[in-house]
Amino acid sequence: MLAVEQLALLAMHPPGPRGHNPTREGCRRDGPLMSGNAGIVSMPVERSRPAIGSHVAVGGGLVRVGLREAEEVEAEVIQIFASNPRAWRPSRVDPRLDVLFRERCAELSVPVFVHASHLINLGSPSAQTRESSITLLAHTLRRAADLGARGVVVHAGTSVSRGRREVALGALHDLVGRLLDEVREQVQLLIEPTAGGGEALASTVDSTIEYLAALDDERVGVCLDTCHLHAAGEPMTTATGVQHTVGRVAASIGAERVGLIHVNDSRDASGSRRDRHESLGNGQIGVEAFAGLFLSPELASVPMLVETPSHREDVAFLKSQRSLVSRVTITPTSQ
Repeated sequence: MLAVEQLALLAMHPPGPRGHNPTREGCRRDGPLMSGNAGIVSMPVERSRPAIGSHVAVGGGLVRVGLREAEEVEAEVIQIFASNPRAWRPSRVDPRLDVLFRERCAELSVPVFVHASHLINLGSPSAQTRESSITLLAHTLRRAADLGARGVVVHAGTSVSRGRREVALGALHDLVGRLLDEVREQVQLLIEPTAGGGEALASTVDSTIEYLAALDDERVGVCLDTCHLHAAGEPMTTATGVQHTVGRVAASIGAERVGLIHVNDSRDASGSRRDRHESLGNGQIGVEAFAGLFLSPELASVPMLVETPSHREDVAFLKSQRSLVSRVTITPTSQ
């Protein structure tokens, strides 16, 4: 068992004007959480040191705006939109800026991920939408390669209407396989399960496993979002729950295919199927759970990104959790 002092240590955060989780008394970002067992299980812990960063805006310039923000929040990894996320037409490209961005990221040793357009829906009943989605996703993969990105994140999609799930899943293998055969870039495609609304094709662990089985392509990885998993009803409010959820995914698809973690709290209750991000520790997931990310050996080298308005504070909070977990030792207690 972990000693009580260590449990308190895991839940501590440097003093700051942060809020609290209204659902659990004493669960605060600005002080120790004294909640019994803090959701930590007795087990050997592999010391994990994943890179921590955030999604950054690049409107106004990849280098001038995007990397400046990355440096301000002290991000060790970043995610960007390479184009307008709510437009089918790709943004104009300046190859010289691509080179500057790629070189500067290399100098800073900051890995890059690109989030694809929110319009892309690989499960759409419309053939035109599916083809437009594949065309835009192909462009995004090529842009990501030009920017030196490690991966492209795309939402798993929706069948739109009830009764189409099996048909939509059945079309994935050929659709995505053709895309990856044609593009052939050294950029991994990462499927992001969503919060579960609107006939989502992948949201829970079980539906995500089914989705990836339908794809049947080991070139495709997964990006897990803590808010989405919580909204889909997975147990994400304790460190134990987070470890259990991550472990189920890794055991089913292989830990090496978990390529990225989006770390977000949720404004809504578990199972709400609503995708509304909140600052870490101030939402319904709460501060206690996030230590579970660093206690999961499957995530030892998986980058973690926040997508919250308070990303500077949240990056610092995750770094503090990473540091605290690295100092924890497992000690037996007398019976």
